Amino acid sequence: MGLDKSYLEYPLRRYGMDHDRYDWSLMSERRPLVWQDNCKLAFWINISVQFFPLNPESPQPRPPGGMTMPYPDLRHFSLRDYGNRVGIYRILDALEVRNISASCAVNAQITEYAPYLIQALCDAGVDFLGHGLDMDTPHHSLSEEREREIIRQSVDRLSEASRQDITGWISPGRFESPVTPDLLSEAGIQFFADWVNDDMPYIFKTRDKPLVSMPLPTELEDRFVMLENFHSETSYEEQLKDAFDWTYNDATKENGRIFSLSIHPWVIGQPHRIGVLENFLDYVCQHKGVWFAKPSEIVEIFNKQELIN
Repeated sequence: MGLDKSYLEYPLRRYGMDHDRYDWSLMSERRPLVWQDNCKLAFWINISVQFFPLNPESPQPRPPGGMTMPYPDLRHFSLRDYGNRVGIYRILDALEVRNISASCAVNAQITEYAPYLIQALCDAGVDFLGHGLDMDTPHHSLSEEREREIIRQSVDRLSEASRQDITGWISPGRFESPVTPDLLSEAGIQFFADWVNDDMPYIFKTRDKPLVSMPLPTELEDRFVMLENFHSETSYEEQLKDAFDWTYNDATKENGRIFSLSIHPWVIGQPHRIGVLENFLDYVCQHKGVWFAKPSEIVEIFNKQELIN
């Protein structure tokens, strides 16, 4: 017995994408972006500042990095806490010495759990990005009304504590519901970095105003490479340099490329790993034409030139 013909009918099958969230295009067909001071490459580093509850209650799948052992999982809880107590300061010091800007995706719960850390990030001049309430509230399992409230609370609490307008967002674990981008736009978010399908910013359509989708690859995350793929610190440093070299050389042929990196204080902030970050930043600083940018600055230039184009 064969399949009914309707089984093969798919109204969104067409050239390009099978949805209407963004237009499909080859990067080679897009007009190059011109960065500040005519730099060929924008360099963006994001630090995830997170709170993992000791007794998680969210449904599976849970965001990466959560508790995995029977309660109380003090081994993993204290390791994450180490990042907020020690590791983050090593990262901030490494950036300050080299005069490198950064952003921080911050769980709103940090404003109550570690207010001293919010002040340290303010003093460092980072861009604050919304990152949900905590790492036990993934958005995939929420009703639309509940998710709308979670986003509003996250943005309001972080904005009040940081004294910044929160215009950027990374969902906890990058988990989304079908309407997360719509609710982000509704809440005043202008850009987000949940989708890892491009090397450059692009326009992402929503029910309200469009968002800018920013590139922030999972493949280069410290946690993903060293803790999930079990690569050594030496290998991670080599991968960072290889990825940078390729992107820098690509930018030499056509200006306007972005190198972006996502890191976690409880991973790269360890004493046996922080040298990897410092070595890599020193390597990047040896190259001419690199603009160390905050994501809001990249988005501002992208929006201006997108309107012109």
